[in-house]
Amino acid sequence: MKVTTLNKIIDDFNELPFEDRGYAVKLIQKQFIEAKRVRIAQRAKEAEANVKKGRARKGTVEDLIRDLEND
Repeated sequence: MKVTTLNKIIDDFNELPFEDRGYAVKLIQKQFIEAKRVRIAQRAKEAEANVKKGRARKGTVEDLIRDLEND
C-alpha cells in the first residue's frame, strides 16, 4: 500500500466521530482476522498438495533436526 493511501485512511479515520472510530477499529480487526484465516487455509492446502506430490516430508522433531544436521 502506498504511504499516501495509508495517510489518507488515517486522516479519514481521525475525522470520524469518536463512537464511529471504535466501530471502525472493531470492524477492521474482524476483517483482518478473517483474512488471516483465509491465508492459513490457503497455506494448509498448499502444504497438503506438497505432501501428496512428495515435495514435503513427514516426521518428528528429531527427524527434522537430523535432516538439518545432515545438510
